[in-house]
Amino acid sequence: MIKKGFLISAIFLCGFIAGAQRVGTSPEYIKALTSQWKGERFSDGRPKVPDSILERLKNISIEEAWGVLRNKGFHNQFEGDWTIINPEEPMTGRVVTAQYMPLRPDFEIQIKEQGIAENRAQKGGTNSWPIDILQNGDVYVADSYGKIADGTLIGDNLGNSIYAKSQRGVIFYGSVRDQEGLSEIKGFNGWIKGSDPSYIQQMMLTSINAPIRVGRATVLPGDVVLAKKYGVIFIPAYLVEDLVITSEVTALRDEFGHQRLKEKKYLAGEIDSEWSEEIKKDFLNWLNNYPGKLPMSKEELDNYMKERNY
Repeated sequence: MIKKGFLISAIFLCGFIAGAQRVGTSPEYIKALTSQWKGERFSDGRPKVPDSILERLKNISIEEAWGVLRNKGFHNQFEGDWTIINPEEPMTGRVVTAQYMPLRPDFEIQIKEQGIAENRAQKGGTNSWPIDILQNGDVYVADSYGKIADGTLIGDNLGNSIYAKSQRGVIFYGSVRDQEGLSEIKGFNGWIKGSDPSYIQQMMLTSINAPIRVGRATVLPGDVVLAKKYGVIFIPAYLVEDLVITSEVTALRDEFGHQRLKEKKYLAGEIDSEWSEEIKKDFLNWLNNYPGKLPMSKEELDNYMKERNY
C-alpha cells in the first residue's frame, strides 16, 4: 500500500513538473514566434541568420536600419541612451533573451525546481543559465527592469564566459559589475544602463528566450541586433537580409547624390526628390563603374534593382 501511494505521488509530481511553466521556452514556441522566417534554424528553434549578413549589417547606420523597419510598420525596435563598454566597436548578432524580475521567494522556488527539470546548473546563481546556452554569434539581451545597485547581472568572470561562447557581448536594460574588468576582455562589448560594484541580489531570472521589453523596443528570441554608439535596433530575422541590401543601396544612392552635387551636375532639389529618368540612368552607369568594392554581389544588386522603382 505504501509502495502504491509512493508511486501515485511520484506520477503526480512528474505530471506537475511536466506541466509547469518552463524557464527556457520550447523550440516549437520560438518557431511560432518567428514563423515568417523560412531559412535554417538552431536546435532551440531560433532563426539561423547567415554570418555573412551579420557582418554586412555592421556597416549599416542606425538611421538607415530604423528607416527600413519604420517603412515596414515596425515602430518599436529602437532603444537609445546607453553606457557602452567599447563605443567605437559595433556589434551584431542573433538574440538570446532573458527576463528578470524583483525577487519573490515562492516564485523563485518554482523557477529553481523547473531549472532542475530542465537540467540547468545548480551551482551559482540563475543569472548564469542564459550564458550556458550561448552559441557563436549570439548576443545575450536581458531586461532587468533598469535596476543598477544590486542589479548587476555579470562581472568580468561571467563576461569572459559570455565571450568565450559567443564571441560577442551583452545588451542589458540593467547593470553590470566591474565595468573596468569587462572593458579589458578583448572583443567583448556591452550596451548597459549603468554599472555598480554591488552583487546581484533581490532579483530573479524568470524566463529565457521569451519575448521581452528593452526600453522602447519589443524583442523576440532570434531577432538580429545592430548595436552602435548611436543606439540599438532589434530586427526581425525574416527582414534582415532585405534591410541590409536596402540600406546598402540607400548608402550608394547618397554617395552618388553627394558626388553629383559637389560636381554641380544636378540641383539639390533634383537629387532630394524623385529622380528623373536621366538621373536614374546616370546612377546605374555610376554603379556599373563603381571605383571601390560594392557591399553586395552584382547578382544581388541586379535582382534588387529589378524589383525597385526608385
